[in-house]
Amino acid sequence: MVMIAATNNKGKLKEIREILNNYKIDSLKDRDILIDVVEDQDTFLGNAKKKAEEIYNLTKEEVIADDSGLCINALDGFPGVLTHRFLGDNATDEMRNNYLIDKLNQYTDRSAKVICCIVYYNGRETLVGEGILNGFISENRRGVNGFGFDEIFELPNGKTLAELSSDEKNKLSARALALKDLKKKLLKK
Repeated sequence: MVMIAATNNKGKLKEIREILNNYKIDSLKDRDILIDVVEDQDTFLGNAKKKAEEIYNLTKEEVIADDSGLCINALDGFPGVLTHRFLGDNATDEMRNNYLIDKLNQYTDRSAKVICCIVYYNGRETLVGEGILNGFISENRRGVNGFGFDEIFELPNGKTLAELSSDEKNKLSARALALKDLKKKLLKK
């Protein structure tokens, strides 16, 4: 089975391909799709559904799309659905990570969670995979094996996601959990 993943993020695409390894996964770039779906919904699920449906409407092919984000308890769930945009479109991962580390210096509670929703859509049915990973925001950036907030998201064992190998991360990341949840549902259909 071939599916389009509604992303051009290389790290995300690698993770999707490794877990949904019984499918051929094409990126938007692989299909020369040059749109960037506006994530204007107020939930991760809403953004993922919107992306999946818009790409399906263009291609009429099976699509998976996700939205995920970092929710920090001391900041009432911020940045949440704004995770990749809270400092503007031109901000880098490094800028966002440094901002959050600095912001949390005034709090003792550094607990956080990463939430991921992945939607499969084929024009008739919608399947949803969900994953939540609990952890903490580290006091500094650590690790090189990751993207986004991986270098500041610390697990209970003291390692950040970016300090794990791909195999280790694919067993426990929120996206991995959501993909595994979705894969079970896909195998049942």
